[in-house]
Amino acid sequence: MELIEASKYILLILLIFCAVSVNLTKSLLQAVIIFMAYSSLMSVIWVLMESPDLAITEAAVGAGISGVLFLLTLRKIRETDREVKGGEEES
Repeated sequence: MELIEASKYILLILLIFCAVSVNLTKSLLQAVIIFMAYSSLMSVIWVLMESPDLAITEAAVGAGISGVLFLLTLRKIRETDREVKGGEEES
């Protein structure tokens, strides 16, 4: 029983670390990856709290769909920046 309690505290510390580091990072890609790790840790915590329905939802929406949407948006922003920079060089 003590091992489960210790693992809960370790996961909570990692969760706080992810929450702080996603706000402090300068790179958007790193922020998205840390956010996905945060959601994955949160889903594990939900399992340990005996809420498998919330864990599945957090894993699917938080780490899955939201992470993919953030990555696609980031790629679209970078493509748009390249097009704008390319247009400025031609002028």
